[in-house]
Amino acid sequence: MIPMLQTVPALSSRPEAIGAPDSQAPWAPGAAWLPEAGLPQDRHARIAARRCFVDIKQRFMAATALVDGPRGDWLRYQVRQTQEPLDLWLLRGAVFSALAGEGRTTERAQSELQGALDSVFPNAGELLPYGVR
Repeated sequence: MIPMLQTVPALSSRPEAIGAPDSQAPWAPGAAWLPEAGLPQDRHARIAARRCFVDIKQRFMAATALVDGPRGDWLRYQVRQTQEPLDLWLLRGAVFSALAGEGRTTERAQSELQGALDSVFPNAGELLPYGVR
């Protein structure tokens, strides 16, 4: 006698293959795993980083408000478009250059801006262009 072979359902008839939600899948509703949920300290770290970015961006906006004309308009636009601290870091040379030689008010703005940059990017002072400090 020949033993009967068990048939396996075709791949396309299995619920996973046709897109039916699987209760064990991480993307299923009610799943215990949520992307970007993280631990509470991770959330606090993200909030602290965002606050720091907003603070330095406001300082950049205050500094660029002292620059008149089309150059000041361009700098303000560039600062408004930033999404990360690195974007502001890349704009620092243009901002410091625009503030150079404008007077006592801009010297104060430069020192405040430099302090904010040092708080976000510690030990990066050697990367500044010559004469900016």
